[in-house]
Amino acid sequence: MAGEINEGSVPPYYREVHEAIRCRTDERVQVEVFQRLLDRTDLQKAALGQIAEHVDSTGGFLSKLSLYKALALIALAQQGKQPSPKLLENCIQELPKPQLGEPKDLGTLRMQATPDDPLTVAHSLDKLLVKDCVQVELIPEKKGLFLKHVEYQVTSQHHKISVYRRYSDFDVFHELLVQRFAYRMVPALPPKRMLKGVLTSISEREFIEGRRRALGRFLNLVARHPFSSDDELVKIFLAFNGSDVQIKLRDAYKRMGDEFITNRIATQAKEYLPTDIQNQFSASRELIRNIHNSFQKLRDRAEKMAERSKENATDLLMFGRELSTLGSDASSIPPLASSQSTWATLRKSLKGLSVEFALLSDKAAQQGRREEDDVVEKLNFFLDLLQSYRDLCERHEKGVLHEHQRALQKYSVMKRQMMSATAQSKEQVSVEQLESRIVQQENAIQTMELRNYFSLFCLHQETQLIFTYLPMTYHILGAFVKSQVQGHTEMGEVWNDLQPKLGFLFSNNGIQPPY
Repeated sequence: MAGEINEGSVPPYYREVHEAIRCRTDERVQVEVFQRLLDRTDLQKAALGQIAEHVDSTGGFLSKLSLYKALALIALAQQGKQPSPKLLENCIQELPKPQLGEPKDLGTLRMQATPDDPLTVAHSLDKLLVKDCVQVELIPEKKGLFLKHVEYQVTSQHHKISVYRRYSDFDVFHELLVQRFAYRMVPALPPKRMLKGVLTSISEREFIEGRRRALGRFLNLVARHPFSSDDELVKIFLAFNGSDVQIKLRDAYKRMGDEFITNRIATQAKEYLPTDIQNQFSASRELIRNIHNSFQKLRDRAEKMAERSKENATDLLMFGRELSTLGSDASSIPPLASSQSTWATLRKSLKGLSVEFALLSDKAAQQGRREEDDVVEKLNFFLDLLQSYRDLCERHEKGVLHEHQRALQKYSVMKRQMMSATAQSKEQVSVEQLESRIVQQENAIQTMELRNYFSLFCLHQETQLIFTYLPMTYHILGAFVKSQVQGHTEMGEVWNDLQPKLGFLFSNNGIQPPY
């Protein structure tokens, strides 16, 4: 067989390399993956071209035997020989071993993104952010004869419609999303209310505003999620204009069930998972936990800076008012000081300075709002996403894994009961019932195993999604720097305008300015 390889004569190393880089669903090897393998050899371009020329591929894939032939040609080229089928005939019974490293390390070649890999989340941050932009606004009117209700206007750019929702609608929507996408990130809802008797009317308004912002972040994360954004539940909540939205949502979920039922590759998820998925998951989870902790501290500091800007605005306003109070004082100057004191004319001038300090106060207040709206809100958006990932990890461990372990324990008990019943020669009916229950339990365990692999599959994708969102750090830092530059520039202009006025005030009263 001129240059053809018999699979029975293939060395174990060849088989290990093939197993490491083959497709997850069949024995073929993608041309893109094979090309990456060639790139690892450090062979000259001419030799690589000769190897590629002698290796057949069909529809973008190499067969197993084509890969074996390629490995042999690579080994010949690495020995300094001509990588040709004719030379390969001389060593067909004892194929040379190529120098490619440990086969287990070659699995990363397959894990690099390929166009048709369902495990890969092929979305950029920019693409996610433009999927939709949802605005949530508070409706001033409160409906209800005895009870006051808060209603929200929800406007989706993607669906080009505004709908009206109450908190209870959000609650039902969230509940169904968690059931429908149990293996995906679903952000938590803000609490409905705070403890009675704790809040003043001002803090209650702040709470309602904070809840409105949180509901907006929740909807934007859901509407931009690559796997849930086009789901019927999301479309109903964002675009259905009827009053019975909760019934509509529940009916839709009853028809569809959870994602495991409707996802076309859910039962084959195991085939797509890398062999070290558990190690990857553990390492990613720890890294994301640390990132979450750091971003929480960043958010806390940003909140303090925004609060200080607001406090600065109050202090500047009060400072100006005190100057105005001084300037409005009409008390007569005692004879003791009147002969040489300029206080009488100076204090009249102080009243006019309160205008500048009121303007400074307004600029500081604007700075606080910018820091809150642009910086703190972006940090909260990213923190909501990170928290939903941590919640998902807990659901995976406490949910599907725990249920699987319980099912295995129950199965073990049934098997022991079966062995005991058989040994004691119990009635045939009792034994048959036990056998039926064991078969049912085996089916349940098989389904749970499939769900467990699908859960890991989704976790892998959700982890990718977190890393896709990480460049939001640039957006956050950009907003922070921009707000500081704008704030300091605007306040600096007012201070600079105030300086000559102050100098004029001093000189008019015969006082040498201190600058």
